[in-house]
Amino acid sequence: MTEATSSTEIRRRQFAGTALSGLSVLASAALTELSGTANAASLAADSLPQLLPRAKHVIYLHMIGAPSQLDLFDEKPELRRRHNQPCPESVTRGRNFAFIGKTSALAGSPWRFQRHGASGQVFSELLPELARQADELAVIRSLHTDEINHAPAQMMLHSGFGRGGRPALGAWVTYGLSAETRSLPAYVVLLSGPPGGAGTSLWSAGFLPGVYQGIPFRSQGDPVLFLTSPEGYRPEDRRRELNATATLNGLQQEVSGDPEAATRTAQYELAYRMQAAVPELMSIAGETQSTLKMYGAVPGKASFANNCLLARRLVERGVRMVELYDADWDHHSGLQSALPKKCRDVDRGMAALLSDLRQRGMLDETLVVWGSEFGRTPLRQGTAAAGDAVPGRDHHRDAFTVWMAGGGIRGGVSWGSTDEFGMDVVDQPVHVHDFNATILHQLGLDHRRLTWRFQGRDFRLTDVHGEVVQGILG
Repeated sequence: MTEATSSTEIRRRQFAGTALSGLSVLASAALTELSGTANAASLAADSLPQLLPRAKHVIYLHMIGAPSQLDLFDEKPELRRRHNQPCPESVTRGRNFAFIGKTSALAGSPWRFQRHGASGQVFSELLPELARQADELAVIRSLHTDEINHAPAQMMLHSGFGRGGRPALGAWVTYGLSAETRSLPAYVVLLSGPPGGAGTSLWSAGFLPGVYQGIPFRSQGDPVLFLTSPEGYRPEDRRRELNATATLNGLQQEVSGDPEAATRTAQYELAYRMQAAVPELMSIAGETQSTLKMYGAVPGKASFANNCLLARRLVERGVRMVELYDADWDHHSGLQSALPKKCRDVDRGMAALLSDLRQRGMLDETLVVWGSEFGRTPLRQGTAAAGDAVPGRDHHRDAFTVWMAGGGIRGGVSWGSTDEFGMDVVDQPVHVHDFNATILHQLGLDHRRLTWRFQGRDFRLTDVHGEVVQGILG
């Protein structure tokens, strides 16, 4: 090949690459504002909701590992009466469990249940503070999913698909609605304990532009890594660097059509503004003593209670989606010691969050969601310690409990029911696609229209499924 031929071939390849990226450039131009101030607000699919919104924000409380609904929300007197008896073969026929096989004995809950509030919602004695909020909650006892192990089930719940690579719920929300604030991310993640399971995939943007992914805030040190500038590095130095970087990214986008060039500019600018906004946000020491006491929050301490208070502060400042992940709910053994401890970790903070939002007039516009990837079996697993009636419970995908509050949800509702053992849904089943469709609906987003074209197909959070659970709407 001659030098001239080689040069011609290179130009042809460059032209072809630019032509093939043309659609991407057009889409990116519609999504992006390379003005040095772009953030998620200027990168939204459509800043106008598709339905009448009831909520503006979401606080999603995810218990990693799956709490036992049979010991917290779904009382089964018959299961208690038949405790330690063999499970009828008809109940387990054709069913797969993760670890226990099909011959385990039935395991009734060792904890007492009571009705609470004017609505008579049923709660275990392990959640006394949350029980006082009974009339705020819509408790769904009929959720079911397709996956039986933690990581796939977490992905199924958060992205509508049991494998990685698709956008998380929070990414879809921020893509659909944009941000309300220019000083903070639209989508923030708070952790109490290690993420486990699917890990960072739970707040991934998947195939959406990276600007929509969740941003984890840390409890100690810099809330976000490298938020603090090096000593001697002035704001004006940072401003000059950002301006130069934005220019280079703009040139790269013109040539390559890569929307991630715009994402980088947007995120750099957001980080610059966060340097002023985040330190004040993360300092809860300025809250009143009565507020700190209500949550059980301690300034400077990493805890679920602190994260609940931070969640309120985040939505108060315009953050669209806040997810709290709390670890260590996977109780295959040691249930009778571990479950009460975990409930003490979260009970007070959850109840305080609901009460605080209501007192501040924010609950109507903030949808609070509690749940996990699946539930636990009515069958015992493992060998009980001395004095323990139930050693542990295995994974259960066919029937479990979640709840929702605020954001236009009808409080005091008990939706769906399971059989006498809590093994199967017998009334008003709700699939995770229905659950996610309902969350989007309350935000004014039609789950059937919120799509992104990827690899020749229009994808959505609910795949090709999902029906809004109308019975729990206010």
